[in-house]
Amino acid sequence: MRSRRRRTACVQAARSPAAPLAAPPPNRTRPGIPGTPPAPRTSAIPTSATPVRHNRPTTAANRSRTSTPTRPYRRPPHPHSPTALKGRAAVFAVAAGAVVAAGQAATSNSGSSPATSEIALAADASDANTLTATAVPQAAQFASDSASAGAAPSQAPQVLNIADPNDLSQFSNLLAKGQRFSEERAAREEAARRPLFVLPAVGSHTSNFGARWGTLHAGVDIAGPIGTPILAVADGEVIDSGPAQGFGMWVRLLHADGTITVYGHINESLVTVGQHVMAGDQIATMGNRGFSTGPHLHFEVHLNGVDKIDPLPWLATRGISLGQYAD
Repeated sequence: MRSRRRRTACVQAARSPAAPLAAPPPNRTRPGIPGTPPAPRTSAIPTSATPVRHNRPTTAANRSRTSTPTRPYRRPPHPHSPTALKGRAAVFAVAAGAVVAAGQAATSNSGSSPATSEIALAADASDANTLTATAVPQAAQFASDSASAGAAPSQAPQVLNIADPNDLSQFSNLLAKGQRFSEERAAREEAARRPLFVLPAVGSHTSNFGARWGTLHAGVDIAGPIGTPILAVADGEVIDSGPAQGFGMWVRLLHADGTITVYGHINESLVTVGQHVMAGDQIATMGNRGFSTGPHLHFEVHLNGVDKIDPLPWLATRGISLGQYAD
């Protein structure tokens, strides 16, 4: 009970208003005498009425509560904010006014002393000699006209001298050279894409190299309809084209290594002697002329122009096959 009463008394004393401060005691020192210290002032508040404060341990949480608030951060104005835009607009307006003023000043100065340069028409006989100035630069013409600025200006319309157009023949020559070069390059590319050896004709393989009917059959036969294209087996030069005994008509080609190829029983020759042909070029059409049992191509190969050999191995070494033999 006693402790409860004491606790209640302390709470009431803490809630009661503080007593006024007592007046300080009169200064008993004599005024005007130096060196006399003033009397100390004492507080009249009773010690028992002073509230008791309990010191708490200093922690991070307490420090954050009691710390002095900092000044809030203010972001600088954005370059595109209204304030910045107004400043830029003012600078641009001042610059534009200066440009306009300078232009007006230049116009007024040029109007005070005009320099006129006129060229008379060709119909004006008095100024006919001015027509010979077509090759003179315009700057020289203006200089000569400004010297006679005191004369009365002519009312004739102004005619400017125009220089003669450039000669376009050089461009035509360049275009022709470019076209020739393009055609030659296309021909070289086409020749490079051509095969070195081709099949002489498309048809059925009906006869082989060897003895037949008591004589030597010195080639192979490829049967087909009349008019079937006959092609050059390889690049070469035409050494014979026309009638031939036993073959009716033939074409013979001489190749770079000295080999001669023979194309017999043709219906029509499409080349002439001395003509250079490439592999794959059509040289004749298949026929039934001479000693023949039906339309076909008789093909022979002569090594060094003399030795007659079997064309099948010669064609096979060059990647060409006549297909299956049909008797």
